[in-house]
Amino acid sequence: MDSAKERRSAIAAAVADIRDIEKRDGVNRASLEKIKARLIQLAARTELFSAADFPPPAPGGNRHSCLYRLSEDADHRFALYANSARGGHGTPAHNHTTWAVIVGVTGEELNKFYERADEGGVREKGRDVVRQGTGVAFMPEDLHSIHIEAPLLNFHMYGLGLEQLHRREFYKEQERRWDVFPPHSDIREARELVT
Repeated sequence: MDSAKERRSAIAAAVADIRDIEKRDGVNRASLEKIKARLIQLAARTELFSAADFPPPAPGGNRHSCLYRLSEDADHRFALYANSARGGHGTPAHNHTTWAVIVGVTGEELNKFYERADEGGVREKGRDVVRQGTGVAFMPEDLHSIHIEAPLLNFHMYGLGLEQLHRREFYKEQERRWDVFPPHSDIREARELVT
């Protein structure tokens, strides 16, 4: 089997298992741990997910990472992306408004976790590094930020596709206020057609 077909098959099997987990167990922290474990199994297939297949943006541009859509159901559920980054960037504290799981393929991504502070901002409550063999999982209201220093490739999976998430909040620390992310506009289609 060629690598494209093998990748397509591995993605389809993982997403089918994840659909089953959510259908059977619902959306809760325990089910997200099972989803994370299944994505870690997929991420272990590093020969199917290389920077050559999913290159980061070229140096010198405004973008520091590319999102490649690997799978998404017709109703926009169970959206799986490969995030390929060249490093040197991060995000503000934000939520997803849907469940989310991030697991490492190559490289490292620092995740900082937050809670809303009484005075209206955020307070850090922990951190974890996502790398090969590890991941993090979030309920819709959970807050985190990501920090990427060097090139990486990881998986981001959401209960609903990013273009459908119109109320994702992020904290503008310098302005000390919350705002809403615009819908994500630069997702590269990487779903492979069945031949």
